[in-house]
Amino acid sequence: MVAFSNLSSDAGLKKLDEHLLTRSYITGYQASKDDITVFTALSKPPTSEYVNVSRWFHHIDALLRISGVSAEGSGVVVEGQSPITEEAVATPPAAESKAAAEEEDDDDVDLFGEETEEEKKAAEERAASVKASTKKKESGKSSVLIDIKPWDDETDMKKLEESVRSIQMEGLFWGASKLVPVGYGIKKLQIMCTIVDDLVSIDTMIEEQLTVEPINEYVQSCDIVAFNKI
Repeated sequence: MVAFSNLSSDAGLKKLDEHLLTRSYITGYQASKDDITVFTALSKPPTSEYVNVSRWFHHIDALLRISGVSAEGSGVVVEGQSPITEEAVATPPAAESKAAAEEEDDDDVDLFGEETEEEKKAAEERAASVKASTKKKESGKSSVLIDIKPWDDETDMKKLEESVRSIQMEGLFWGASKLVPVGYGIKKLQIMCTIVDDLVSIDTMIEEQLTVEPINEYVQSCDIVAFNKI
């Protein structure tokens, strides 16, 4: 089980940043309730000083607004924070929240000072995001047509297409494809894909995946032919 100290402190954020240096999520290979536990433990969005925490925070925030998080995870403990539960997903009415907060103020000793209005607002917004995630809200999508050109007429176009379709990520769905002659015996691959706008950047995918090793063994260049909102 992963454990973190108080995430309101620099030491706690530094440990979390180091943890996320080689990980996309708190535990496992997909977003889970462990991510929600840590997400709700942060009193406000992390600064750019904590690069890995900031990347992870905005990704989880987008997931909550789009499709929600349902995986259980393997367990995480945050100092002063209980693991996420089904009951915790629901946001209580404002009056009840205020009464509960006042009751906690009477019972608990605050070691880190009173929560500011800005921090309270950020916490309420995150709670609303968690609640909204259970409704599986749909994000905007786009349909994209891409031209992918090989190096020459000897390029194995079957392997080229296989390498392109091997790129898999959340929010990316490959569609139909065809080979289109361009001259001198050379054909280009024309392929459709559908993306979730908040999760996938076509420009980034082309720059960082389609035109780098090992795929650039087959791919010379890529062009976006059509980009339409669905």
